[in-house]
Amino acid sequence: MADDKDVLRDVWFGRIPTCFTLNPDEVTEREAEPYYLLLPRVSYLPLVTDKVKKHFLKVMRTEDVEEMWFEHEGTPLKWHYPIGVLFDFHASNTVLPWSITVHFKNFPDVDLLHCPTNSMVEAHFMSSIKEADALKHKSQVVNDMQKKDHKQLWMGLQNDKFDQFWAMNRKLMEYPTEEGGFRYIPFRIYQTTNDRPFIQRLFRPVSTEGNPHTLFDLLKEMCPDALTKDGCLQHLLCLPWTSFMSLTLNLCFSSSPPPKVESASLLG
Repeated sequence: MADDKDVLRDVWFGRIPTCFTLNPDEVTEREAEPYYLLLPRVSYLPLVTDKVKKHFLKVMRTEDVEEMWFEHEGTPLKWHYPIGVLFDFHASNTVLPWSITVHFKNFPDVDLLHCPTNSMVEAHFMSSIKEADALKHKSQVVNDMQKKDHKQLWMGLQNDKFDQFWAMNRKLMEYPTEEGGFRYIPFRIYQTTNDRPFIQRLFRPVSTEGNPHTLFDLLKEMCPDALTKDGCLQHLLCLPWTSFMSLTLNLCFSSSPPPKVESASLLG
């Protein structure tokens, strides 16, 4: 696999300064101080908030603690969305640090899935990896991997270990040179509409004429409203015209959003 390790590291180590505050309606024995944390964009909230939970439990009684959940300005944050997607989705135009409110009661069942343990996150993550590999390799790579390989991939993400994760994820990024790319590009464009929370369709990395597709091509086909009248994106100058295979190889499992699209991520 031809990649740029500096780009991979920059994507992996992207962080969002965040301030966690306890919901004022929670019953506490003394005032709860805010907790500050640098959140990794490529991870999930349940994997990186153990310290947040321990911090606020110090001022609460056990009987007042139920399942922890988070919200930003009244909107519950979906734990199964990558953190970078959540930030781009809800707070990209706000002043840093990102302000997140912590709750221990009144879980919003209508808006959020329950996540009692990290095994739920692991199941969701591995499901996304398998879905992406089905699009890229007809599931051949994932099926050839052993259980310990799957575990290494997961542990690399869970423990924020770049080398551990990419030592295994590299296999998912490879393809025969003669094929010139993956079968389809796994992507997901998130939207604020409740009836259709995201766009996900089949999209080949190369056109029928043999020309490499770019991010611009994908946006033009999937969500043309993201483009201005002259066919350009308002804020992104170079990225849309980059080869989609290059983007996929270097931004695998990233959550960097194209402008005018609420948020987007490349899966696996």
